[in-house]
Amino acid sequence: MNTEARMPAAADEVIRVEGLTKSFAMGTTVVHALQGVDLVIRRGEYVAIMGPSGSGKSTLMNLIGCLDTPTSGQYWLNGHPVAALPEHELARIRNREIGFVFQTFNLLPRASALRNVELPLIYGSVPPAERKGRAREAMTQVDLADRMDHRPNQLSGGQRQRVSIARALVTNPALLLADEPTGNLDTATSNEIMVLFDRLHAHGHTIVVVTHERDIAEHAHRVVTIRDGRIASDEARAREAAS
Repeated sequence: MNTEARMPAAADEVIRVEGLTKSFAMGTTVVHALQGVDLVIRRGEYVAIMGPSGSGKSTLMNLIGCLDTPTSGQYWLNGHPVAALPEHELARIRNREIGFVFQTFNLLPRASALRNVELPLIYGSVPPAERKGRAREAMTQVDLADRMDHRPNQLSGGQRQRVSIARALVTNPALLLADEPTGNLDTATSNEIMVLFDRLHAHGHTIVVVTHERDIAEHAHRVVTIRDGRIASDEARAREAAS
């Protein structure tokens, strides 16, 4: 922990991990899900993390998202060391610094779309008038200004994912972290959602997408491939215009 304090991340780094490991006990067997991962993601980057099932990509996502803590190693998020923080501090950082987009949307079924988008601000004790204004702005960003009063069951799958993205945006986080964001969508709707991510990146958002689909990863400008708990490749891609 003292070492972390003496080695701050550079100003343009949203994520820096060094020597990150994660091990799990399964009966009498120890599974080494991550084995010494080093990774830097800078402000404004659009990165895809790829890997087959069991490669460690989901474990890495959980650590980057402060949903879990590493067995060893160091992690700075937006310049702050977070690897050894207690759960209540991690929860605070998750709410303020990271916008999550999940495959299953994770929306409250009885709440309106606008109310779902407000939730991170409610947890952050933002006053009602301000949070409604910010939620409306986020809904407009994802082209759902005319669906604010609809409940999730009144929306299509693509619209529900747009609500999820608006909820991720509403706190103006340092990082948008998307876990298989098109996994429950058809091909046409998946393309629409990825074009939205392209647009958000063009507006300056730092985006990390975790996926096993090559066509989804191709929207990113950098692809990090995980195999057997290690980074197998880290490749920059030339930007292509969104179709």
